[in-house]
Amino acid sequence: MSHSTSAHNEQNSTSTLPAQPGVLVAKKHHLLVRWSHSLNVPILLGLILSGISIYWASQIYRHKPDPISGNVDVAADIGIWICAHVPGLHHYSSPPDWIYNHMSLGPGMLALALRLHWLCAYLFMLNGMLYVAGLVMGGGWRSLLPRRTDLFDALRMLRYYLGFPFAKLTRCTWLHPRFNTKYNALQRAAYFSVPVAGCLSVATGWAIHKPMQFHWLAALFGGYNAARVWHFWLMWLYILFVVPHVILVFADGWDTLRSVIVGWSTRVKRSEAIANER
Repeated sequence: MSHSTSAHNEQNSTSTLPAQPGVLVAKKHHLLVRWSHSLNVPILLGLILSGISIYWASQIYRHKPDPISGNVDVAADIGIWICAHVPGLHHYSSPPDWIYNHMSLGPGMLALALRLHWLCAYLFMLNGMLYVAGLVMGGGWRSLLPRRTDLFDALRMLRYYLGFPFAKLTRCTWLHPRFNTKYNALQRAAYFSVPVAGCLSVATGWAIHKPMQFHWLAALFGGYNAARVWHFWLMWLYILFVVPHVILVFADGWDTLRSVIVGWSTRVKRSEAIANER
C-alpha cells in the first residue's frame, strides 16, 4: 500500500516551507523509521530464502509417500507440476528441487541456511527496535493507532479498490475517499499488523530454536510443531504484504519513493495544510 494514497497528513507532519506556489513541503518519516523501513526488505529476503532451505530439511506439511518417487513434500510436488506443465522446463534436471532452487538458497544447504537465518533474525530484531524508536521519537506511532471509525473507513476503501478497475475500463469518475489522517484505514491496519507479526515471528522463532529452555513459550503457541506452523504462515504474511507494497510505492511515483528515502514530500496542497494546522 502506498505511503501517500491519502492526500492528507496529520497535524504535526506539515512544515511551512513552500516548495512551489500553492504547495508545501511535508515532513513524512523520522530518520530511524526510514532506515529501518528500507533495511527490512533485504533482511526479510534473507530470512525467507534461508527459511525455505531450512523447510527443505524438515517439511511442516507432508503427505503419504508417492508410490513411484517416494516424495512426501508438497513443495516438491509443486516443482514437479511446474516442470511438467511450463514450456521449456520439461527437461529440468531435478523437478522436486525446482522450488528450492529458485526460491531459497537451494536444497542440501541446511547448515549455511541456519547460520544465515539467525544472522538475519538478530538483524531483524535490532532493526525492529530502531523502527520502534523512530516511531516514538518522530511521533509516527500515533498514525498507526486504530480509530473508532476504522471499520467503516476500511469498507469505503475496499469499495474504492474493488471499483477502481471497472471505473478505469468504463472511463467513469471514481473518487478516492477523503481522510484527514496520514494513512487510510486499510493502510493503518496493514502497517499496524506488520510489527505485531514481527513480534510473533521472533517469539515463534525462539520457541522453535530453544523448545526445552523456552518450553513455556512453545506451549503458548500450542507446542513445538504448532509454533513451526505459526512461523511458516507468518512468512507468507510478509510476502503478501511486502511484494504489493513495494510495487505500489514505485507505481505511485517519485514523490512517494522520495518520502521514504529523504523523509519529505511535496504532495500537500496549501489549503489542506492550513486545515490540518487548525
